[in-house]
Amino acid sequence: MEAPLPSWLDPGLGTMKRAALWLVSEVGVGKTFTKEQLRAAFPGVSQVDRRMRDLRDFGWRIHTNREDATLDSHEQRFVEQGDPVWLPGRATRRAGTVAIGAGRRREVLAKDGNMCRSCGITPGELYDGTDEAAQLDIARREVVKPGGVRTTELVTECRRCRVGGRALVADLGEVIRAAAALSPSDRRVLEGWLDDDQREFTALDRLWSAYRSLPEESRAQLRSQLGAT
Repeated sequence: MEAPLPSWLDPGLGTMKRAALWLVSEVGVGKTFTKEQLRAAFPGVSQVDRRMRDLRDFGWRIHTNREDATLDSHEQRFVEQGDPVWLPGRATRRAGTVAIGAGRRREVLAKDGNMCRSCGITPGELYDGTDEAAQLDIARREVVKPGGVRTTELVTECRRCRVGGRALVADLGEVIRAAAALSPSDRRVLEGWLDDDQREFTALDRLWSAYRSLPEESRAQLRSQLGAT
C-alpha cells in the first residue's frame, strides 16, 4: 500500500515540493491552471512560478501556450508527473542540471549562432504555415563521446524542439564515423559547411542535421577531428 502524500500546505516543505504536491492534489494530470490560481494557493511566497519551473529538471511536464497552442496566454497544463520530489533524497538536482546563469546563457546562444541547433529557426522567425514566432532557450543534451563516455552539454533550441527532444541523445562517435566514411568530395563539402555553419540542402542532409543537433563542445570536437577551422 502506497504511503499517503504529504500535504502541500505543510510549511516545513520547500516551495518546489509544495508546488509539486499542489499539482498532484489540487490540479491533476491533464488539467489546466492559471498563474493567478498558483499565486493564490501560495500567498506571500516569492518566486513560486520559478520553483514550479524547476520541476522540469525532474521530469515534470508543464505546458504553456508555447508548447500547446490550445492554451490561453495565462493558462498552463499539468501534462505529466515526474520524480516524486517530496520523498527524501529525490529533490537533489541531477548531474548537469545546475542553474544556467544569464551570462552562460548568452555565451551558449552566441556560440550556437543565435539559432535553434535542431531546426535552424532564429528568434522571432515564424514557423512555416503558422503565426507562431520562435523563442530560443537553452537545453541540456546528453552526448555519447567516442569510447562510450556520456556527458551533458548545453545547446540552443527553440521551445518547440526542446519539448519534442527532451529524450534525445547525440552520438558524437557515430557522427565522426559517418564523416570519416565520406568520399573526399563530400568531405570537402562538409568541411565548408562546418566553416560557414550553414549549408544548402543536398544529399548530405542527414549528416548535417546530426552535426547541427550536437552541442557546441561536440561540434568543435567534430571540426577538430576533420581538421576544419
